[in-house]
Amino acid sequence: MATTVASAPDPAPANNNTENHKKNRIQVSNTKKPLFFYVNLAKRYIQQHDEVELSALGMAITTVVTIAEILKNNGLATEKKVLTSTVGMKDENKGRLVQKAKIEIVLGKSDKFDKLMAPANTSESEAAEDEKK
Repeated sequence: MATTVASAPDPAPANNNTENHKKNRIQVSNTKKPLFFYVNLAKRYIQQHDEVELSALGMAITTVVTIAEILKNNGLATEKKVLTSTVGMKDENKGRLVQKAKIEIVLGKSDKFDKLMAPANTSESEAAEDEKK
């Protein structure tokens, strides 16, 4: 596991490679959406881009790790990269710089992904066919 230390948030994307990563990045919060919202979103991103980057700060780190483990344990994703760092953020209440832990996990599409996702797609289409009858 690589550990880097940064004193400021990531700068704006400088090249196309970085911008491409932005399209498949999910910034996870543990207060805004339920866990399985992020799991299902990650599945969709893996389907579209063949990989997904999950990132979180502070207390949301455990949520990102849980999402990654759910996808890996179900055979849908493989772990490509895990990065940890600290970022300096301004504390809204005290107005001083506070160090926050950050994690980024890149997951790739597993060999079994399409096979495992196919039953979900066929059951949805079969249900739609049954409704038409």
